[in-house]
Amino acid sequence: MTRSDDVINEDGHDVIAAHTRVVRGMAAALAAIAATGAGVTAAAANVMFTFALDTKAKRSTFNMPHEETPKGIEFDMSEQLEAARWFEEAKQSVTLRSHDGLKLHGWLLDPDCSDPQPHLYAICCHGYAGEPAEMAKWAHRYAQLGFTVLLPAQRAHELSEGRYVGMGLLESDDLLGWVSLITAADPDARILLHGNSMGAATVMMTTGDPRLPRNVVSAIVDSGYTSARMVFIDSLRHSSRLPKPLAAVCVDAAGLFCKHYAGYDFSEATCLQSLRHTVIPMLFIHGEQDDIVSSRFLKINYEACSSIDREKLMVPDARHMEASVVDPELYWNTVNAFIKRAFEL
Repeated sequence: MTRSDDVINEDGHDVIAAHTRVVRGMAAALAAIAATGAGVTAAAANVMFTFALDTKAKRSTFNMPHEETPKGIEFDMSEQLEAARWFEEAKQSVTLRSHDGLKLHGWLLDPDCSDPQPHLYAICCHGYAGEPAEMAKWAHRYAQLGFTVLLPAQRAHELSEGRYVGMGLLESDDLLGWVSLITAADPDARILLHGNSMGAATVMMTTGDPRLPRNVVSAIVDSGYTSARMVFIDSLRHSSRLPKPLAAVCVDAAGLFCKHYAGYDFSEATCLQSLRHTVIPMLFIHGEQDDIVSSRFLKINYEACSSIDREKLMVPDARHMEASVVDPELYWNTVNAFIKRAFEL
C-alpha cells in the first residue's frame, strides 16, 4: 500500500499520503524488530497495529499532519471538480446505528437527471483513510443514470463513530445495515454496490453474505485486495525489502493485537469466503501498475467469485484507483454497459 505520488481527490485530501505514512510506520517497527531481535516483536507489532488501525491513538496515521507528496502524472480533473461541487450542493445527511452500537453517518443524493429511475439505488464505499467526498465522481455518474445514491462514511472515518478500522470486515456488517435502511424505506429497491480499495473489499465481503437481500442486484469493485493480511505483507515487503516469511511473522503478530482490541485477525478480513458464495453479477476493475494494492488481486478475486455473470477489466498504465482517469472512455463504457445490462436499463 505504498506510493508517494498520486492524484489528489476532489476535496483536497491526499489519501495516498495516508497509505505512505502507514508503510513508513510499519517499516520503522520492522527495523526495531530486526535490530533488537524477537524480544521486542510484540512491542513493534503493537506499534504497527496502533499506527495503521487505531484512529484515536496519538501516534496513529489518522492523527498526523498530511504531507505534501510529489505529483505524478497530471490528469484532467474537470469531472472530479464538477462532481465535488454537485456533491456539496446536493448532499443530505443520513445516519444509521451499527450492530455494535456506533452511530454511522452517510450522505444521500437524489438522481441528477430529467428521467429518474424508480426504485434504483447505488451505495458507494470509499477507501482506507478516505471519506465519502472522494466518491463524488462515481456518485454523480450513477445519479445521472437515474440512481438515488448513498455515500456512507466507513466506521471511524469522517462523521461516523468508531475507533478501529476493520479493513472491510467490520465495514461489511455496516454495509448490510445501509442496505437494510434502503429496503425498509423502499421494499422494491434495486441496489448497486460500488467500492474502491478498502471500499471494494467491504463490498466483496458483503456480496456472498447469506443475509444479503435480493434487492442487491450487482456490484462493482475497483482496486480491491483479497485480504488485509496479504496486502499488509505486500506493503512491508515493498517498503523494507524483508523476505516474505519475516514480513508475514510481523504482520501476524500485529494481527494478534488487532484481534484483542478490534475483534478480528487480519486473516479473517478476507474476501475469498464471501466471493465463493457470490451469485450476483460482479465487475472487477484494477490498474495494471497498481503498487499499493497489487494488480494480482484482480485475478485472485475474479477466479474466487462463484457468479456465472462476472467481468474483469485491467487498465494498462493505471496505478491505484487511477483506472477511471487513465482511460476514462474504456472505464465508463465498461461500467455503463455492465449497469445497463444488470439493471435492464
